[in-house]
Amino acid sequence: MNSADLADLYRSYIACLNRQDWPALGRFVHDDVVHNGRPLGLPGYRAMLEQDFRDIPDLRFDIALLVSEPPRIATRLQFDCAPVGTFLGLPVNGKRVSFCENVFYEFGDDKIRQVWSVIDKAAIEAQL
Repeated sequence: MNSADLADLYRSYIACLNRQDWPALGRFVHDDVVHNGRPLGLPGYRAMLEQDFRDIPDLRFDIALLVSEPPRIATRLQFDCAPVGTFLGLPVNGKRVSFCENVFYEFGDDKIRQVWSVIDKAAIEAQL
């Protein structure tokens, strides 16, 4: 897969997340996906994302920066949302906050196999 095709695949994955189209998630995420060193598998990855949307009902993934170098994607995702309670150990409690997440993905078999993610918690702390 070339860089443009991989970037298009990733954008389709983000659209799937924003639609909360959980049955389609397996088109983008490998059965044996690993997140931040934790082997979650597709069911665990889906459960993690579903929990994110329960914790943040207005969650929307917006791509601010995207670099495609097969078999990897590097991206900076932007969020402007209102988590309903405690988020990352912080008492957000419905306050609207803006923050970014830096994520690296490694693809195998045209699906996400590895995810390394860091959320800018300091940006949230500064808004509370």
